[in-house]
Amino acid sequence: MTDEVDDPSELPATASEVAESYPEAWDAYSELGKACAEAGPIDGETKRLVKLALAVGSQSEGAVHSHVRRGLDEGVDPETLRHVAILAAPTIGFPKAVAALTWIDDLAD
Repeated sequence: MTDEVDDPSELPATASEVAESYPEAWDAYSELGKACAEAGPIDGETKRLVKLALAVGSQSEGAVHSHVRRGLDEGVDPETLRHVAILAAPTIGFPKAVAALTWIDDLAD
């Protein structure tokens, strides 16, 4: 599993427009994602959960949606994805964790 998206048309509309408008920047960004994903020994599902946790912690709804979508496509159990938000509560606060849970549920229901 890597995090790059080779085809910008697979991205949400705004990201796709940026990728198409700035293809060299998109290619470099995509390669960075691939290099980071391949830089260590963490397995695919764990990488996806870590990326989801980072998105939850940064309160990025778009990134949460992206990692949930990818996780579901990769066969990650929806309850496992939800557990990431619950685990975040003591660190980022209950309201932020609940917000993240609602973003996960946007796609995992």
